[in-house]
Parts: sequence; structure tokens; C-alpha cells
Amino acid sequence: MTAQNVLSPRQLERLLAIDEYIRSPIRYTAKVIAEKLSVAERTIRLNFAFLRDRFNAPIEFNQSKGYYYSDSTWRLPTIPLTQGELFALTLGARALEAYSGSAYEAELQSSIKQLAARLPEKVWVDLERLVDERIHFRSGAGLLNLDPDIYQVLHEAWRSSRSLWMRYYTAGRNEESERIVDPYYLDIYRGSNPYLVAFCHNRQAFREFRLDRIREYRILDEFFEPDPNFDWKKYSKNAFQVEKGDRLHKITILFSAKSAPFIREREWHPSQRIDEYPDGSLTLYLEVGGLQEVKRWVLGYGKDALAKSPPELVKLLQEETEAMARQNETGVFE
Repeated sequence: MTAQNVLSPRQLERLLAIDEYIRSPIRYTAKVIAEKLSVAERTIRLNFAFLRDRFNAPIEFNQSKGYYYSDSTWRLPTIPLTQGELFALTLGARALEAYSGSAYEAELQSSIKQLAARLPEKVWVDLERLVDERIHFRSGAGLLNLDPDIYQVLHEAWRSSRSLWMRYYTAGRNEESERIVDPYYLDIYRGSNPYLVAFCHNRQAFREFRLDRIREYRILDEFFEPDPNFDWKKYSKNAFQVEKGDRLHKITILFSAKSAPFIREREWHPSQRIDEYPDGSLTLYLEVGGLQEVKRWVLGYGKDALAKSPPELVKLLQEETEAMARQNETGVFE
């Protein structure tokens, strides 16, 4: 019987992590491993028993070493994966590397090497060659340079429900401020823009903080009780792109026949509704929070998009286009 027949993906992932801890020169007890994996100590002991009984793992324990392998050459059996699963893993790793850049590079390379050590070498090499030669990822402009240590800090803060102190840069005001926040979720927009959703003690409200704008950070000794009424789906339901906004706006935008095909081909927001017209144009209706992201999005379609409502959006677009026209005439920023 193979590991795949008796283990769920989560259990298999835990066994791989346990194997890594046992091989480490650092002393690990069952209690410490349980804390690191956020499971009960009894679960770790059952995993030890499974490794011994099913795979004859030479797991030993003493006070100086903690848990260790008496035979350091012992290895977990090859993980049984289909060609499709192997391809998905390879492709996913490359995609993540392309979008996240240096923030994940070391961790990805380590993970890939550990996985490759447990897979048939030829299969893995062939798949890597296929991805290298036939599939290319382009992350686009503005790749963020993230500090990978912040993910470890966030994990510890989530695990222990502890608040964070941070010095945060607000691009819109071009200034830094000190904040204390209770971290809740990580919202990753367009695959490469990670935002921390947290309760901000300064504002006494939930806010989003882009990770690359967090200049300094540290975990505090202060614990917080997560709000049981906070619902991420409800919180993000009305967001347009990354903007949540403070209230709901009913948006109406007319798109010309030239731009309409680009609007039809995707869902821009769960609330959207479309009216089609004989000349090929269409009207898009949305109900979203905030107007700044909508304004920037509409401007991207130039003269082929015409905002009809709400009046606040129409005014924002008029002011923006008029300012752009004046700047193009004078050559000076307003």
C-alpha cells in the first residue's frame, strides 16, 4: 500500500515536514514539532508510529538529540504522483517564481530540490526541460521586491494571535507612519501584489497594507482575540480591484462597439450586468465600493468608455481628463 492510498495531501505534507525536522541538526521534541505544524502533540506521535510501522523509519529519541534517524541514509519512499500532478507542481512553482520574484526564490529552490529528491529523476528532469523550453511566464511591469522574512513573521502572528508593530509607507501621501495592527488575512491581487488585511488600532477599522510598503515590523507581546463576526467574503464582496471603499456605488459605463468585445470576455465584478445594443456597444452596470480604482480603469479605455453614473465618478473623470489636457498644453504638472 502506498502513501497515496492511505494519506490525504495534508497528511502527506505533514509527513514531509516531520521528516525535515527529524533530519535537522537542531534538537526537536514532539511538542516543538506539533507547535510548528499547528497540530496536537498526539497527532505528531501518531505520525511517528505511522512512519515506523508503514515505512520502517528508524526514528529514535534521546534527551540530547531529540528525535533523529538512527540510520541517516534512510529516505521516505518515492511519492506516487501522476504525470499531470508532476507537471502541475512544476508549472505552479515556475509561475509563483515569475510573479513573486526574489521574495520566494530561495524557498522555491529549496522546495523543488526536496521534492525532486523523492521523485524519479528522469521524469522530473524531462518536465523541467519541457517547462523551460515551451512555457514562458511574464510577470509584467512593477515587480515587487519583498522581504521573505515577513511571511514567517505573519505566520507566527497568525498562529499565536499576536499584534504587529510596523512602520508603513503610504504612497498616496508620500509619508510614513507607525501602526499597531491585528493581522487577519493576506489578499494577493493579480498574483503579485500581496495586501495584509488587518485591524488597524490607529483607525479602529480594518485596512489593507501592501507588504512591500511595510518598512519595519515586529511581533508584539500583545495578544488579540480575532473578531468572530469578521467575514472575509462579505468584507471583499464589493471591492473593485484592490479598493474596498466605505460605501456602495452604483456604476453605469457605456462602452463603444470598439471596446465592448474586451468587456464581454470576462467578469469584472460579481455584481456586473450588461445591456447589449444593435450597434455592438454595451452598458456595464456594477455595484462596488470606492471610485478611485474604477476611475483609473475607465481612463484606460480612453474615448471608448463613457461613465454615466454616479455623478461623483463622472466628476472625477472630468477633472482628471481636463487636468491631463492642461498639462499636455503647458508641459507642467499641476
